Amino acid sequence: MFTIAADNPVAHVVDVPLVRTGQTGPLSTLISMHMLTMVFVAALVIATMVHVSRAMQRGQAADGPGRYVAKGRLAQMIEAVCVYLREEIVRPQLGGATDRFIGYLWALFFFILFSNLLGLVPILDVQHLLGIHWTPIGGTVTSNIAVTAALALIAFVIIQVNGIRSLGLVEYLKHYTAGAPAYLWPLMIPVEIMGTFIKPFALAVRLFANMVAGHTLIATLLMFTKMGLEGAGLVAGGGISAVAVLAALPLMMLEILVAFIQAFIFMILTTVFIAQLMHHEHHDEAHEHEDKWAGPPGEESPAVFG
Repeated sequence: MFTIAADNPVAHVVDVPLVRTGQTGPLSTLISMHMLTMVFVAALVIATMVHVSRAMQRGQAADGPGRYVAKGRLAQMIEAVCVYLREEIVRPQLGGATDRFIGYLWALFFFILFSNLLGLVPILDVQHLLGIHWTPIGGTVTSNIAVTAALALIAFVIIQVNGIRSLGLVEYLKHYTAGAPAYLWPLMIPVEIMGTFIKPFALAVRLFANMVAGHTLIATLLMFTKMGLEGAGLVAGGGISAVAVLAALPLMMLEILVAFIQAFIFMILTTVFIAQLMHHEHHDEAHEHEDKWAGPPGEESPAVFG
């Protein structure tokens, strides 16, 4: 408990340099704990998905309908999550372009989710408890603004490149006018340009802030266990410690929920931002679908993506 209840609660979310370049400034770190942790998370995601893909392979014909069911609860759970994200979240936004982006969006969701959940495991504290002060893996990489900014930058590039590809360069530039009259362009164009960069900035800051705030709050509550026992004695301090631990337990449950929510929000907002530069494509597909509708006169065609 003393190991987890550090004197500085922010220490749980700060990156640790492992190999330095000998220089000073932001380029002084060559390898850090968060870098190795990201590699570990990426390997964990890949290993998990390889296992799930094998468990989802079609069985023998003699197995009957069971041949189409994924083997194992982990594979069934991840399959359900993937199908839900694709059919209920991404497809209504991207329509026919879903298959083009779903691989990236799945990878984004599970990388952030695994990073968030791994940050709730006290790997760093256990290593310190065992006397291992060189900590190659630990902490929450999504509590590092550099990591969330990199994820947002990748999303920004994909959004803009797809926008140019879908609209064409001329139409892409015209969307900065927001369809306003020409006399409003001096106002609308700067606002739209700022919005282009504010969106990825909001993605990075939202994920970073939520991860830092939750972990810092839990660490602050657990800090009272050490302070109480050291300052108030075993009896009074024990009571303070018990209250602090009981208060931290529901917050830990909330952090698990937040880990899922933040991964979901980052993915769905990325999907929405991609779709915002594809609305005309959806409109054309909808009209094409209506032209092919051969239902009763006066009856509307069914929704294209609904």
